[in-house]
Amino acid sequence: MAFHAVPAFTQDAVKPAQSQAGEASAPAWRHGLTTVGTLKYPEGLKRFDYVNDKAPKGGEVRLNLMGSFDSTNPLLAKGETAVGLAGPVADASGLAAGLVFETLMKPSMDEISSSYGLIAESVAFPEDIAWAKFRLRPEARWADGTPITPEDVIFSFEMTKTLNPQSEFYYKHVVKAEKTAEREVTFTFDETGNKELPHILSTLVIVPKLWWQGQGADGKPRDISRTTLEAPMGSGPYRLVSLTPGSTLRYERNPDYWGKDLPVNVGQNNFDAITFTYFADLDVAFESFRSGNADYRWENSARRWATAYDFPAVKDGRILRESLENENRNSGVMVGFIYNMRRAPFDNPKLREALNYAFDFEELKRTIFFGQYDRIDSFFFRTELASSGLPEGKELEILNSVKDQIPPEVFTKPYVNAVGGDPAKMRDNLRQAIALLKEAGFELKNNRMVEVKTGKPLKLEMLLDGNTIERVALPFAQNLKRIGIDASVRSVDSAQFTNRWRGRDYDMLYLGWAQSLNPGNEQTEYWGSQSATREGSQNFSGISNPGVDALIRKVIFARDRDELIAATHALDRVLLAHHIIVPSYASKDSNIAYAKRLKHPDPLPEYGVGFPAIWWSDGQ
Repeated sequence: MAFHAVPAFTQDAVKPAQSQAGEASAPAWRHGLTTVGTLKYPEGLKRFDYVNDKAPKGGEVRLNLMGSFDSTNPLLAKGETAVGLAGPVADASGLAAGLVFETLMKPSMDEISSSYGLIAESVAFPEDIAWAKFRLRPEARWADGTPITPEDVIFSFEMTKTLNPQSEFYYKHVVKAEKTAEREVTFTFDETGNKELPHILSTLVIVPKLWWQGQGADGKPRDISRTTLEAPMGSGPYRLVSLTPGSTLRYERNPDYWGKDLPVNVGQNNFDAITFTYFADLDVAFESFRSGNADYRWENSARRWATAYDFPAVKDGRILRESLENENRNSGVMVGFIYNMRRAPFDNPKLREALNYAFDFEELKRTIFFGQYDRIDSFFFRTELASSGLPEGKELEILNSVKDQIPPEVFTKPYVNAVGGDPAKMRDNLRQAIALLKEAGFELKNNRMVEVKTGKPLKLEMLLDGNTIERVALPFAQNLKRIGIDASVRSVDSAQFTNRWRGRDYDMLYLGWAQSLNPGNEQTEYWGSQSATREGSQNFSGISNPGVDALIRKVIFARDRDELIAATHALDRVLLAHHIIVPSYASKDSNIAYAKRLKHPDPLPEYGVGFPAIWWSDGQ
């Protein structure tokens, strides 16, 4: 789930809400939420600016992606959920779509963290943000024509918290959901001033209570606490009409979709059918696309993008290629080899710092990346939230408030990655690694790095999701072996990878975190002490530090944009100083290839490619 936080709310009012008990004046109903400045679209918007409201309906689009699936339950944090069901969903295909299930509000792709009424027509909350209420649209319907009710929303909220540990943590300050009017749900918070809470509730995926409490196609009661492969009923623009477990999915557009004429849906959901085929091997998936068995591809290999798109369909124009910045303009990223600090010896910061010196990014950029990537040096890479230089001003003031709880080098030494690229530089880097390992209590004996106290050899395994990153991990492991570390690389399928990271069964794993331009409550999930010991959290490293916890609170409760930026710079700097990851690389562009018959608006929205939602087929 991509989380978005808020420094401020400044929405346009619609009309007064009914008063809460004991409240002097009721807050206004608002048609949308924004986390930065004011909403772009006023009440009464006709459509988003970036869509083609005359886009034809029809045609089919076929997609390939990696992995597998074993469940169509959109709320359960077990198994591998089928792609496309609930949105927004981000996956290796580059798809972003919720085809079957919808949220209370729908984000705009040409604003930063702004959303407008979908299932809910409006939202209201008081100045101290002690609660938020959503008013449902009277026309909102499930696919069988029954109304979407407050009971559905409450059920969805309660089941989301019960069935998904990440969501339980994410919504932990939302202590109650209750029906307060015929079409109204009110969420009560256990703290005030948390500006993000109304926004994260607007992203709640809504499922039908009565359907899940009814009988399945097999005549047995459904159980939302278990995986299932029954095609679920949703409220969205598509229905899941067929599937082959672990292999294929077919969605077809619902001609009776209740929300097809809503302003937030105009010019969207244009394809009659969308199909997915899963693959276990990237090269096989590419060959399927190359052979004309798929219509759209998000390319994740620099080598393939540079050398493999010379087949006839590209040469004669049947396949088009584009490199686009849109998807990366409103997000930062940190990805790389994450240490499991819950395990010795990876709880040693000097050891963690040392291993970074063995990663030769510059050689990889020269030999296999075709110059397309840059080395990551911030948890908010590519954004104004990334720290740089030495702290000053408000950032320094914030850091001084936790001075005794954070690494002292944040005040004196900017974070920089080691630079390799030639044998001389790598020899120097490996010597530096050996020196740091000595400080960590290790030494070279008979060409093996061993712990001085125990004589135990230093050994580690890098866990990968499939074989895509092997060409990056294997040279890294080889460099570690040059300084006596027994480093191995383990590639597993997506299901096993998921199970192992959820169960904390790894030394290092290749994974990362996406960041919005408005960080907030999700930072507690990523780095907070409470999430460090919770199985299945996104605190992959297990970092648990009171200084980091305090800085997270500074981010969440920042009073304005300037304070948010300063607090995020401080948090970024401290996370870097803990060396919880060996950062790898990222590109500013998304590389996509697609069949000529697929069309998209020009220009595309500022912050997204919008596939497949705002694309269409010209039928050729």
